[in-house]
Amino acid sequence: MKIVLLPGDGVGPEVAGVARDVLMTVGEIYGHKFTFEDHLIGGAAIDATGEPLPDATTTACQSANAVFLGAVGGPKWDGQPKRPEQGLLGIRKALGLFANLRPTRVFSCLADSSPLKRDIVDGVDFVMFRELTGGVYFGEKKREGDRASDLCVYSAGEIERIARAAFIAAQARRRKVTSVDKANVMETSRLWRETVNAVAKDFPDVELEHQLVDSMSMNLIRHPRAYDVILTENMFGDILSDEASVLGGSIGLGSSASLGAGGLGLYEPVHGSAPDIAGQDKANPIGSVLSAAMMLRFSLGLGAEAEALDRAVEAALEGGARTADLGGTLGCRAMGDAILKELRRATP
Repeated sequence: MKIVLLPGDGVGPEVAGVARDVLMTVGEIYGHKFTFEDHLIGGAAIDATGEPLPDATTTACQSANAVFLGAVGGPKWDGQPKRPEQGLLGIRKALGLFANLRPTRVFSCLADSSPLKRDIVDGVDFVMFRELTGGVYFGEKKREGDRASDLCVYSAGEIERIARAAFIAAQARRRKVTSVDKANVMETSRLWRETVNAVAKDFPDVELEHQLVDSMSMNLIRHPRAYDVILTENMFGDILSDEASVLGGSIGLGSSASLGAGGLGLYEPVHGSAPDIAGQDKANPIGSVLSAAMMLRFSLGLGAEAEALDRAVEAALEGGARTADLGGTLGCRAMGDAILKELRRATP
């Protein structure tokens, strides 16, 4: 199975290195053959080739079984005509990825690390389905003198495919979908709500509720245990998923998968490039490891191996392993080693 690694910028190469290590160890333990190819994206690609997404990177990703991304961006490229983030948007489009899945689970041993009280966050377990290819991020952008505009566009087809994926996921979880929009103001949100209601008729066993994005941003903090599958559009999902990432105590715990109609997916931690700590072995690699587990589950069809990796992360945390963002002293590499130790300990 071919895995393309896109280390990218900032702490990306550090956390991608840990992800490679855990995937190689999974392969050794369970008898799988993984091959890895490194390619450029983001600021590193701009520096080397002048483009945030070189053609060679796109070609390699399209022929892979799965793609792992470290992070892109940083102040070094601020104000330049080509931005590192264009590489990320470009590869999502090139691979036809329309669904971004961001699970949020609060480990009981970390509940006291959350900025919220334990009785609010303990037991939180939901997944956010963010639409990736439409909305204001991809709409026409204009600047005329002292006026600027960004066009938000959605089609019923784009909404239907992400909604259907969310309802299918809910059937395997607690059978509840919360759809988030701004239907009291935006026409795209009114289309969103109408389309989601139509899809819901095919899933009578799943409860559907609608929430406006402004009240949702409040309720996600007040009552996070109330949610199972959260479905929303591109920009709202970007904002809400970052808000959700702090529930567990650190954005360094967040993982994600970007999926399309086939098995190929793009996996990445949600923490970004963190240029202030890049190269210092301070990054939390847990988001990357959990993203690697999602890769095993969704693109490589290795569910048991994914479960083993998830359990290894939890066991390492239960054993007291912590990076600085969680109040500990371990560096990125040492935290990865603690997870590897637990993974090997549980060898079948």
